Amino acid sequence: MLFLDLIAKKRDGGRHTPEELAFVARGAAQGLIPDYQLSAWLMAVTCRGMDEAETVALTRAMANSGETLGLGKLGRKKADKHSTGGVGDGVSLALAPLAAACGLAVPMMSGRGLGHTGGTLDKLESIPGWRASLSNDEIRSQLESVGAVVCAAGAGLAPVDRRLYALRDVTATVESVPLIASSIMSKKIAEGTDALVLDVKVGRGAFIKDLARARELASTMVGLGASHGVATVAQLTAMDAPLGRAVGNAIEVNESVDVLKGAGPSDVRELTLALARIMLELVGLSVDPATRLDDGSAYEVYCRMIRAQGGDPDAVLALGAARETIVASESGTVQSIDALAVGRAAWHLGAGRARKEDAVSAGAGVLCLVVTGDRVSAGQPLFELLADDEDHLESGRAAIANALVVGSSSSAPAPLLIERVDS
Repeated sequence: MLFLDLIAKKRDGGRHTPEELAFVARGAAQGLIPDYQLSAWLMAVTCRGMDEAETVALTRAMANSGETLGLGKLGRKKADKHSTGGVGDGVSLALAPLAAACGLAVPMMSGRGLGHTGGTLDKLESIPGWRASLSNDEIRSQLESVGAVVCAAGAGLAPVDRRLYALRDVTATVESVPLIASSIMSKKIAEGTDALVLDVKVGRGAFIKDLARARELASTMVGLGASHGVATVAQLTAMDAPLGRAVGNAIEVNESVDVLKGAGPSDVRELTLALARIMLELVGLSVDPATRLDDGSAYEVYCRMIRAQGGDPDAVLALGAARETIVASESGTVQSIDALAVGRAAWHLGAGRARKEDAVSAGAGVLCLVVTGDRVSAGQPLFELLADDEDHLESGRAAIANALVVGSSSSAPAPLLIERVDS
């Protein structure tokens, strides 16, 4: 089998067989196919697409390209969550211990932020001593003793995805639905979870701006889960405005801890509970997760989870020393808060990265002091900016200048939960 022939076949609109896609995954994982040929094939897929059978076969080949976690012997049902990325989306930090407090085992393999969207691992690394990299044995042990783990995916888990993702990032082939879906689902299938809830963000601050395209991605991933024996549901959620009040790393950890203690912003609590309920439903557990937030048991699991990975859950997290408050220039009602602009401001302040190898500031970010629909007076604080130095502060100030619109009409926030997508 010549890879050049497969490039030409997809370029001309042909359908790949499962054997051909297994060849692609094997050749990419083993370094047998050069980057320039893989890049050409990725572009052909992006332009010509893949049908359902091809996407299923590619996902299976990618999942089988490396090792699995081997979680079959755990005494609890296993459920996970994946978000397509947003602004202020620290839900994983509260959801994993909450679901564990309800009786689930939660093996949550997470990633780092890029651009204006934050990464769960970056947020947790603001906790002194916490480590993201665990061996498979450590993951299994922690799931048995604590019930939840949030960590980096090991190099052996669907290794072909790491190579394909790196090429997609630099060849303008990121937006292909079959490639996005197979990337996400191959890792979750290799992980060995019984159930999966997908939080598919839609709106200005999301990777996907269009509702129809979000439905397409959600349906594709739900179908892939069903095809591989993973009970999967997708929840489409709004990302025109930031989620919660905190956008950054340490400040999002603090906000998640508030939620775990039964408080926190109402929208973060709403989404955390909605996703937890789906996870429990998928494995047949009848528990009200709200009780686990309000009685403190979810927070107790969080503390154990952080300690198990070397962190100090009681540590006071360092925040940026350079700070500035942005105030309203006029009185009125907050019509909108642009999640993309706020996310970019947090990135300029130092909370995000432009390249995967860049460092991030733990203490940088944006605190949103108002939400859509609030009445504000001229001079009232709207945002608090946090950075490590004045240069980053100045950059963040410029980025957030037009993030909020004040007008004369009343405006209520749009619903957070848009719709659910089942198989």
